[in-house]
Amino acid sequence: MTADDVIRRFTFHPADTAERRQAHEDIRSSCLELALTLHSELPVGAEKQAAMFRLEEVMFWANAAIARQPKEA
Repeated sequence: MTADDVIRRFTFHPADTAERRQAHEDIRSSCLELALTLHSELPVGAEKQAAMFRLEEVMFWANAAIARQPKEA
């Protein structure tokens, strides 16, 4: 890992295009839809909590992948 990698990981990356803003929204809405399904279908318990936590983690990393891609020239 280089210093540039560290800076990239810990720097804010605003969505700089309409396409990236839409991609973020698509990810959030898809994850929300699945989260609501899981919430209604899964019994209360550690497994449900783990599934919800992992889905939140999926949303985070998917949005990070969009945000951290190099800026378009």
